[in-house]
Amino acid sequence: MTVPVFEEYEPAIDCTCAGCALQRRAAARAVPVRYGGHPAAHGARRALVLATAAGVVLSCGAAGAAAAAGRTAGAPRADQDPEPVPDTPQGEKGPLKGSGASGPPSDSAVLRKTTRAEIINRAKKWVDAKVPYSMEKYWSDGYRQDCSGYVSMAWNLGTNEWTGSLASYGTRIARADLQPGDMLLFHNPADPSAGSHVTIFGGWTDYTRTHYVAYEQARPRTRKQSTPMAYWSNSDRYVAYRYKGVSGGSPGSGSATAFPGAGQFGPGANNAQVTRLGEMLVARGAKRFYAVGPGPVWGEADRRATQAFQQAQGWKGAEADGLPGPDTWRLLTTGTGRDIPAAATGGSPNTSVAFPGRGYFQPGRSNSHVDRLGRQLVKKGYGKHYVSGPDPRWTEADRRNVEAFQRAQGWRGGAADGYPGPETWRRLFA
Repeated sequence: MTVPVFEEYEPAIDCTCAGCALQRRAAARAVPVRYGGHPAAHGARRALVLATAAGVVLSCGAAGAAAAAGRTAGAPRADQDPEPVPDTPQGEKGPLKGSGASGPPSDSAVLRKTTRAEIINRAKKWVDAKVPYSMEKYWSDGYRQDCSGYVSMAWNLGTNEWTGSLASYGTRIARADLQPGDMLLFHNPADPSAGSHVTIFGGWTDYTRTHYVAYEQARPRTRKQSTPMAYWSNSDRYVAYRYKGVSGGSPGSGSATAFPGAGQFGPGANNAQVTRLGEMLVARGAKRFYAVGPGPVWGEADRRATQAFQQAQGWKGAEADGLPGPDTWRLLTTGTGRDIPAAATGGSPNTSVAFPGRGYFQPGRSNSHVDRLGRQLVKKGYGKHYVSGPDPRWTEADRRNVEAFQRAQGWRGGAADGYPGPETWRRLFA
């Protein structure tokens, strides 16, 4: 599978995205409006302020500022918290437009059956057509051109739903169980217009499961791009759902997070739960423990990977014996807790080192962390800017090599500034 890269969007000078609106609002505040002087001049200044304010009101979108992911709107960074997403207006629940639908079905109505492939293919149609975002307009298929209308279309619902009603068509599942065609939903009940958003899960970008392919309707148009789990902001408030009418895959009844029992793990165990455990551990940083697999037969690799995850939580003794229990399972299936730290350069698989902090990587600093970073960059093939070294002293060569590594991850702008953060460190030492 080809790993998608981040899309770069350069807004036009009259762009209606929330990031540009913010800049226009700041510019408007900077325009001095003085009384006196020629009436025409005074009227021109007043007109400029009013026009700018109108632009702010009109510029709304499901995830406009986060969608830009560029330099104007404050790009979400891999190593830093992204800018907050602005308010998210959307249309109300209602019938399809122009398709002959009569309105929302009754509670006893039978859900339309569909497959995962059909969901993704429908999602791709809007991506290919570059459907513009709008909470008031409807595409030729009858679905509203906002985020919830897009998911209603992809799931082939008979109505245009909104973020407050989509959950009733799905079953809540664990993020670890996400499959293409499922959705990630954030509904803000306190103020549905503030941040509420929904995306279609298109698959993981790689084994780390830190990013996924998101199909979403947001300004300026429908897009498909690599997105951090679960979104640029409000990530912990997104909930995974599986459409009740989908065929193929597990139904996702919520029991996916239930611990299957200690008897499923340990010497002699051979079952699908062992495979699932290994896959979840790999997603949390345990890839180095597995020469082959994960697989259904319990092995020493499973024990060591489980123990590393338990130790990452700060557990010791019997709490970190390498055999999963209810607490270990809960953290893995819900995607919570601490990831397994990366292995130290030259150390054994059980030797790990956490990110030491950004303060060690600044001009004029000299320490062992800089030396370790430089040697790992060379090992990974990103040392071309070193004339000599690497060594413990931070130099411009270190920064440029780190920048090259960050760009290789698909990061741009501030996310590739050449200064390592936790995500850069984790990927570099994975």
